[in-house]
Amino acid sequence: MADTQENGSGSDSKSARTRRRILDSAAQVLSNKGYAGLRLSDVADLAEVQAPAIYYYFSSREDLIEEVMWSGVAELRKHLEEALDKLPDGTTPLDRFSVAIEEHLRHELDLSNYATASIRNAGQVPQAIRERQVAEENAYGAIWADILRAAQSAGEIRGDIDVHTALMLVFGAMNWTSEWWDPERGDIDDLVSTAKAFILNGLAGS
Repeated sequence: MADTQENGSGSDSKSARTRRRILDSAAQVLSNKGYAGLRLSDVADLAEVQAPAIYYYFSSREDLIEEVMWSGVAELRKHLEEALDKLPDGTTPLDRFSVAIEEHLRHELDLSNYATASIRNAGQVPQAIRERQVAEENAYGAIWADILRAAQSAGEIRGDIDVHTALMLVFGAMNWTSEWWDPERGDIDDLVSTAKAFILNGLAGS
């Protein structure tokens, strides 16, 4: 049957697509205008639905924003895990860390409004909206910490570096790029290569 989900009706599939379109639109508005600037009317216009229809899928403005904020980190974590799983056996921890840097930046800046929205608004939304996002951030950070500890154990980076502190500095630098990087004035490949050189040389330098 055309236009149906595997275990659902055509109306279910249409409803799921509408919900996703609302979420996509909210991610774009949140990324561009921030938490304070997000209006449901703007989301509705972009999603091509009537504003009251949003409440069929989300109980409130905050509920919609919470879903976007969580999705941004959840999809980023999934993206990284898939990229790391594709690496050949025997890939060194430092090479895995290099891949993580690249995938984070490309996903944040080029592939996902959700990631940009989550990163830009993490310090703006109320803590109640952040709870589920924070749990995802911790899971995402644990992936990076495991790789960096493995690199340290293998002697690929300096032994006197505190892993947690190093990661906070790395995330701070990478996440800030969403505020200043302009794709019309610089190529993302150059940004990625510069970021990897800057971070990896700093970790491995004597």
